[in-house]
Amino acid sequence: EAQLVQSGGGLVQPGGSLRLSCAASGFTFDDYVMTWVRQAPGKGLEWVSTIYSYISNIDYADSVKGRFTISTDNAKNTVYLQMNSLKSEDTARYFCVLGDEYDYWGQGTQVTVSS
Repeated sequence: EAQLVQSGGGLVQPGGSLRLSCAASGFTFDDYVMTWVRQAPGKGLEWVSTIYSYISNIDYADSVKGRFTISTDNAKNTVYLQMNSLKSEDTARYFCVLGDEYDYWGQGTQVTVSS
């Protein structure tokens, strides 16, 4: 069974950067759909970005486009979310999710953007 273990996150000032990691195991890391979603306090889930490895395509929400970047390290079975120019509205708990139907979830990691 697939497992996702997240790391990264923390407290950063507005305009700063953070990188989230999502280390995957239990499946073949060469044909997958991986999504980052986030949940701000008191709000619902918000889609952030999705990578479709089999067609080498990445989509981003308008709210993060140009600031966030997905990348992968297949040797480490890891997907990253590089977050630059962070804003207070990016404060949320971030989850990596595997599968077209959000089948497997990481444990989540908190990102707080505050001065």
